[in-house]
Amino acid sequence: MVILSIAMKMEQLAYILNDQQGRLEEDKQVCIDREKAEEVIGMLSLKMPIIITGVRRCGKSFLMYIVKTRLKLKERQFLYVDFNDERMSEFGVEDFQGIVDYMGSGGYEKGCLLLIDEIQETKNWEKWIDRIKGSYRIIITGSNSRMLSKEISTLLTGRSIGIELTPFSFKEFLDAKGVSKVGWKSRLEEKSRVKSLFAEFLEAGGFPKRVITGSSIVTSELFENILYRDVIGKLGKKMERPAKEAASFMLANAGRDISVRAVSEAIGVKNLLSTKQVIDTFEKAFIFFFVSKFDYSVRKQIQNPKKAYCIDNGFLTSVGFRFSEDRGRLLENFVAVELRRRGKEIYYSRERGECDFVVKEGLRITGAVQVCYEITKKNKEREVSGLLEAMDKFKLKEGMIITYDDEDSIVMEDKKVKVIPAWKWALD
Repeated sequence: MVILSIAMKMEQLAYILNDQQGRLEEDKQVCIDREKAEEVIGMLSLKMPIIITGVRRCGKSFLMYIVKTRLKLKERQFLYVDFNDERMSEFGVEDFQGIVDYMGSGGYEKGCLLLIDEIQETKNWEKWIDRIKGSYRIIITGSNSRMLSKEISTLLTGRSIGIELTPFSFKEFLDAKGVSKVGWKSRLEEKSRVKSLFAEFLEAGGFPKRVITGSSIVTSELFENILYRDVIGKLGKKMERPAKEAASFMLANAGRDISVRAVSEAIGVKNLLSTKQVIDTFEKAFIFFFVSKFDYSVRKQIQNPKKAYCIDNGFLTSVGFRFSEDRGRLLENFVAVELRRRGKEIYYSRERGECDFVVKEGLRITGAVQVCYEITKKNKEREVSGLLEAMDKFKLKEGMIITYDDEDSIVMEDKKVKVIPAWKWALD
């Protein structure tokens, strides 16, 4: 067995980097465009590192491939580095300079584009990026939300741009299925096809491999992989049982109030700080995210229960116990993810009634959204009154109820409520 020197041998690093350039082109035969591509390309002109985060296997590497392809970059105009490669497991802080040396000796163009994948797998990368960011255009991907924290911004002297990527949106799902996103407006047959595919999307979710293969096993195996690698791997083996039980509890309660104490009781961990660490680790791995009750008092906002949502409906139906039977909560989870994907800052509102989502822009609440699978005589008053209560509270003239397929317009006094099918809203 050959023992490496403290610094990774230059020839070994060069071999790995050379091999990775070809691997970027692999498995890209199915070309499904991503809506974030234009946003990333536009931000390159700002000459700041772009950090793309998101749950594993949501398409971050492919997004970099799309950007590289759209820019029509040739060899030596970009370099791809994959830190998820097991051959990079011995990579240390002293080896970063080796990447720069490799580009120098390999004839790479000055200011070429650096595409750095899953950078959280190595340590102290922030200082290296901070040192070279003035010499290269840089796109970084990572599967840990810590990469968007204030700590990272400080280490990069505040000069970086964060973008979160989710699994496929419904628009991208339709692209993958080869269906027009606009044809439904003029062709009844196409509209029927879109509605049918939305029913599939609502349960299957949008992980690219699941969409392309059609296999639910892909999603359940991915969940297990993330659970062990990004959650249990961070918490330690002794937290395996609590982590699994916390996952089951939060999957079963997506769209419902979640408190640290409730999770603690469900998983049998008395230490609330330990339970909070488990919940935080799931959030950092992008499996779950949490929506707070809106309050003008930050202290009260922190104290109130949060509502838990899962980053992809496919996790809920392939891993969550009997979740697919509750289509109303599947629809609500979809809306929560879509609002997050659109970059909205969302809360829920609850007084006498409840409004599922209110949207905050700057210092004001500018939108109110209720989610209801279908409007019936039994639930219409409850759903509309909860929405109107939020509209009154935040002085809004218009609100929205997102349903599975109902469509209507409700006018009450000086307020208008638009009832719109989720599939149509997703394509808006």
